[in-house]
Parts: sequence; C-alpha cells; structure tokens
Amino acid sequence: EFNVVVPTGNFGNILAAFYAKNMGVPIDRLICASNSNNILTDFIKTGVYDIRRDFYRTISPSMDILISSNLERLLFELCGRQDHRIREWMTELKDTGKYCLDGESLNMLQSTLWGGSADEEQTLKAIRDTYRKHNYIIDPHTAVGKWVHDRYVEETGDTKKTILVSTASPFKFPKDVLKAVIGMESIQDRDDFQILEELASVSGEDIPPGLMELKD
Repeated sequence: EFNVVVPTGNFGNILAAFYAKNMGVPIDRLICASNSNNILTDFIKTGVYDIRRDFYRTISPSMDILISSNLERLLFELCGRQDHRIREWMTELKDTGKYCLDGESLNMLQSTLWGGSADEEQTLKAIRDTYRKHNYIIDPHTAVGKWVHDRYVEETGDTKKTILVSTASPFKFPKDVLKAVIGMESIQDRDDFQILEELASVSGEDIPPGLMELKD
C-alpha cells in the first residue's frame, strides 16, 4: 500500500484517487492539502463545511476556492449513495453557508482522508527546503502538498511510500519560486523574463517554449 497526497481546492484529483482506491488500487491514506483557504482541512477534521470565512488570494491560485464542486460526489459515497442527504446538505450550504455531516459519514471520511494546510510562508519554505535538500524545484501548489505531507508524517508516524501529485511547472510561478530559492532582494529589480531566465539557470531546466515566446 502507498499514500497519495493531492494539493487541491476543487477536490477533483483526490476524488479520482478515492475512486481508484475503491476499484482496488492499493492506496491507504488520501492526504488532502490546502493553502490558506483551508476549508477542506477544517471539514475533514470537524465534519463542518462552513464557507462563512475570509477568502485569500495566494501564490497557489488554483487552490483559492471555498466551494469544492467535486466534494458532493465523495459525500454521495460516504452516506451510502442516499441522494436526498446530498440535497439536504447542499440546500443547507446555500441557505445558511454551512452544513454538518452526521457521525457515521464523518467517521467514513476520516478513515480515508487526512487534511492539512500551508500558509504562504510555509509554502515558500517547502520550495526552499526541497531545493536545498534535493536540488529539485517545485511550484507553489506542489509545495503545499509537500509541507502537508511532512506534517502528516510528524503527526502520525506513517512513513510508507507516498505519491505527491505535482501540479504545475515552477516556470508558471517564476517570481514566487525564485523568491523562495534565492531571496526577494536578488530579484526585485528584474522583469518577468529575466526572472524566467534566472530560474532556468538555477534549476538546470529549459524554459517552456510557450512562456519564453510571450515576450515576442
């Protein structure tokens, strides 16, 4: 068995891993990683989905989501495919801004998923530490997953092999990634294309053609 970590806001790829697990793939724990918009983390820990909270624009923007549109598909499985329960929860969410799982559904949720989150500084630290330890550069979304997985191991002692679903090229987020790796002072006077070139030099990887051609 192995674990799977997915940085997610919309709950799509981690739902796919849940289906794969139930189809027989030897997956043990699904580790759901959130950024500062940590509504999924709170939901997994408490069973309460509450959108009445601050919304943050982060350096991992694909995860800046408060209503995860794939989550009801998981809930459908957790409650024994009782579609009326899903309607009730979604109606509560629309009318009151939150809903609460029953005890049995929450137990099912927590037996499969573990949730954690990373704020902006923790995300940058994960990029920096991964580069220094492994000479490998990750993007901010992947860094959220890396940070959360490290916390999962610390808290649970579970060190089995784990797949971290990497989300995007670090070249899509060159300024934040390079800031994490070499520091803000070193890049503050450079334009975006100079930053891309510096990131290519540091990483030893080529700039994706689609990004490099933007300047022309």
